Amino acid sequence: MTQEKTTFEIIIIGGGLAGLCNAIHLSKFGKKVLLIEKNNYPKHKVCGEYISNEVLPYLAFLDINPFDFGAVKIDNFQLSTTKNKVISAKLPLGGFGISRYQFDFVLSEKAKENGVTILQDSVLQVDFKDDIFTVETKQNSSFKSKICIGAFGKRSLLDVKMERDFIQKQSPYLGIKIHVKGDFPSDLVALHNFKGGYCGVSKVENNAINLCYITSFSAFKKYKNIDDFQENVVFKNKFLKEVFQNSKPIWEQPLSISQISFETKKPVENHIIMCGDAAGMIHPLCGNGMSMAIQSAQIASKLILNYSNGKIESRKELEKRYISEWNKQFKWRLQAGHFIAMLFRKDKIASFLLSILKKMPFFLPIIIKQTHGKQINN
Repeated sequence: MTQEKTTFEIIIIGGGLAGLCNAIHLSKFGKKVLLIEKNNYPKHKVCGEYISNEVLPYLAFLDINPFDFGAVKIDNFQLSTTKNKVISAKLPLGGFGISRYQFDFVLSEKAKENGVTILQDSVLQVDFKDDIFTVETKQNSSFKSKICIGAFGKRSLLDVKMERDFIQKQSPYLGIKIHVKGDFPSDLVALHNFKGGYCGVSKVENNAINLCYITSFSAFKKYKNIDDFQENVVFKNKFLKEVFQNSKPIWEQPLSISQISFETKKPVENHIIMCGDAAGMIHPLCGNGMSMAIQSAQIASKLILNYSNGKIESRKELEKRYISEWNKQFKWRLQAGHFIAMLFRKDKIASFLLSILKKMPFFLPIIIKQTHGKQINN
């Protein structure tokens, strides 16, 4: 390859929501961007597939309207405990459901339209020397850039190679997801708790229902397989039992992902700007990780553009500003998510809280707001 073909202004590692939104935003302003993604588009991923409306103005800025691609409008929220007690509320901002299969593909096509180079490959090594990143891939390619964005998801080989703090700790959670066809309100996102975990239920495009649950590996390993676990644990929640048993799977097998970590991560590591799950994960119980990934891209892209045009004078200041902005937007949400998830893991406390919320239902939208932001504008 010539130097022209291997040198970029920005290299983005990972082509999920955060990586793609960064790519679209930066290329919109004429930046030469390389996005390296190990999978081909489109691809299903283990994900709750509910997105808060807070990101709609930013998506409009990126020239993306999810409702043009089948997104389902969602206004209502339902929560149940392991004791089958349930409470409902209006979502303060509302949101929409769209599959990662559809949404990542739409965003990738927009990135290509903007002139982004998308390479299907895996990154093995990132070195930073003399103010330049050198990125080595599995297919023996080598690329250089001034800026590197890490958007490689929950857990990556690069996390291990960089010896990031969170990777040294146990990751005891497992995620399972399947799409089904059945009877479920289009305008509802439900979160149903069962012993050792919780499951999100909501519609996506083409009238499919996304069922995505997370559980501790210690709870799951007591059973032979997914069916056995669902029958003996998940279906103790009558709402989940009804949804699963009165619907038909669209796929032959569910998707699964292991070693999910909710440990604190650093937003900048080895001078790489981390976005999306690579920077931090909120508990799916709080249902807003996709919005956070998109918003983290907006924060990173705006600061990188200011750095490239001299409004931010040094890399040190760029990194400092990103960490500050990331913490301002997400630190409280993550802490609130941890706390809420911890409460709902305790059956007696969860039942007590739900009884209070039933008497004072106006508190539920207030709690929901703690894990959501305001509408973001560019």
